[in-house]
Amino acid sequence: MRTKDDITTLAHYYRGEMARMMSWRDRLDRTTNWAIGAVAAMLSITLATASAHHSVLIFSMVLVFLLLQIESRRYRFFHLFRTRVRLLERNYYGPFFDPEKQATTLDWAAELAETLRHPRFTISRRQAMARRLARNYCWIFLILLGAWLLKTTTAVLQPRTGEAEFIHSGQEFLNNTAIGYIPGGVVLAGVLIFYAWLFYVMIRHRTLEGELTFGDVHV
Repeated sequence: MRTKDDITTLAHYYRGEMARMMSWRDRLDRTTNWAIGAVAAMLSITLATASAHHSVLIFSMVLVFLLLQIESRRYRFFHLFRTRVRLLERNYYGPFFDPEKQATTLDWAAELAETLRHPRFTISRRQAMARRLARNYCWIFLILLGAWLLKTTTAVLQPRTGEAEFIHSGQEFLNNTAIGYIPGGVVLAGVLIFYAWLFYVMIRHRTLEGELTFGDVHV
């Protein structure tokens, strides 16, 4: 039987965990906005003229990947606090409003106490990266890949007027993908390996386990 002081403590604790969760949720949105803003700026530079070099898009891929790493780290903190919030919501507040249904996790209080005594991430770095890729960043990378293919499959006919047309051979494509002294084949292989690895991470490390799998609301 909970006393009045216990209920007050739980209420304040819930508000505190909710505030921390929302703080990290806001940081996730900021990182995604940075990525979208950076991509929009790079696309405006490279697609403005046919003579703009495609290496700007390669740099954009690297920049977005760094932002993805930052967001994956932030997501691990968000996931920890949201797991605590969901433990309380499902096992305390749920039965409180519907007494006929008991707590779904009998030892939820002990599980919550353990995360407070020994805080540990509830999701790995790769799993966090896979979730952010599936939610937002896969579309950003696909847009960059499409823009890169557009730039590397067109050839400038008149540099002064900016007139261009699609290439007609594989050799022209490899010539276009070259960056300085780096052969086009090496650049193409690097892009393909990078995207294949991203796809592997998104599929291999995507997980549906834990407190966040209940319901249709996911982040």
